[in-house]
Amino acid sequence: MSAKISVIGAGSWGTTLALVLAKKNFDVTLWVYDRDQLTQMQAERKNPLYLPGVDLPDNLQLSGDLASAKDADFVLLVVPSQAMRQTCKGLKAHISPNQIVINASKGIENDTLKRMSEVISEVLDISMDRIATVYGPSHAEEVSREIPTALVSASTNLNTARTVRDLFLADYLRVYSSNDIIGVEYGGSLKNVVAIAAGICDGAGFGDNTKAALITRALAEITRLGVSMGAQAETFSGLSGIGDLIVTCMSQHSRNRFVGEAIGKGKSLTQVLDEMVMVAEGVTTTKSIHQLYQKHGVEMPIAEQVYQALFHEKNPHVAMAALMARDAKEEHS
Repeated sequence: MSAKISVIGAGSWGTTLALVLAKKNFDVTLWVYDRDQLTQMQAERKNPLYLPGVDLPDNLQLSGDLASAKDADFVLLVVPSQAMRQTCKGLKAHISPNQIVINASKGIENDTLKRMSEVISEVLDISMDRIATVYGPSHAEEVSREIPTALVSASTNLNTARTVRDLFLADYLRVYSSNDIIGVEYGGSLKNVVAIAAGICDGAGFGDNTKAALITRALAEITRLGVSMGAQAETFSGLSGIGDLIVTCMSQHSRNRFVGEAIGKGKSLTQVLDEMVMVAEGVTTTKSIHQLYQKHGVEMPIAEQVYQALFHEKNPHVAMAALMARDAKEEHS
């Protein structure tokens, strides 16, 4: 396959996916939002701010102009979820109906409560069957070093999902296809909220038993919400569900787990975020999910306690006590 690809967003994951595609000898351009970062990357052929120690291939082009997406066969969006709408507004003049747009940003938009593919479709005015979302248990730090990883490409149009799947396939990157973009996006986005909860467990000094129970019961919550929104239950036992949960709740690379750990140790959310360079999507997603489960009447007690810990500084031990004191019930009710 020969293809021209525009990657929008030069954070750690956007840069990594651009590397993957450039190494496959595609014509790849990486759009960099910050002008100073662009200048540094052009001079050093590295991304020291977000992906230190990794060289950029000579065939990877860098640009600060969204018009670089104009003639691309594929446009890959990898920007913070709450910046997706504004980025798409700037991109709209350069998008044509024959392009396939790929979303690799995880999150739910605040207030509108839309998934990323919904925001993209609405702002760019393109059909959902031209959009694919690529999620899965993957840290940029490992994929950029070609450590074996598996992802899932999802679209309402299975042919689109398969086309995007084949685009990313590599010796170290196995990609599956799915037609459940709803489930894939909810699983991949909500796991960041659970990662914060897992980090809080670590920071507060709870044990492995606690974290295992938390992850398992959180998966039940995610599945319950996802199915109520039209997802397929089995999707949450896949890569964007339990797979993504495992890696982001356990890994030292996880920004969201890091945020939770700091909260568990007694820091305020403001203190934690002020010390971070990268975006922890779980923080803003927690706000969206709080609105979403209240609006649809879905029971999500773990997500509720994360919300209280982040935005109302609820003591982690008090939050855990509230979870443990809930009424007894059957496991799969």
